[in-house]
Order: sequence, then structure tokens, then C-alpha cells
Amino acid sequence: MFFKKSKPQENYLINEINKTKLALETAYSNFENVVDPDLIDSCIYELNAIQTRYKFLLKQAKELDVALDNTFC
Repeated sequence: MFFKKSKPQENYLINEINKTKLALETAYSNFENVVDPDLIDSCIYELNAIQTRYKFLLKQAKELDVALDNTFC
């Protein structure tokens, strides 16, 4: 069996995607648990920022043809 050797850039990208996915899950959890209108707004801004980063990282992975399992999409 042959495996494609990972490049350091690919490993970094996969690690960043994993960290961003965790941050996104945390942001969603925070959003679901706040009741103050100011905190709700803050959570929405945070969610939008993290989602934008996540989309960017996935686009970078696609451009570099990095193999990701289906849990990222």
C-alpha cells in the first residue's frame, strides 16, 4: 500500500482546520447559552468571523489538494 507523504504545510493546514472547527463548535455553544442582547450580538460577530476563517481554510485545502475526511465539510 502506498501513502502520499504529507507536507508540513498540509499538516499545518489540517491542524488549523481542526482548531477552527473546535472554535466554531464552542462559539455555537456560547451563542445557544447567552441571553443578554449585547452578548448575543458578540456571539454572532464571533460566529461570522470563525465561519469565514473556516471557509478560507477549506478553500486553501482544496487548492492544495489536501485530503480531508468528511468530518470537515
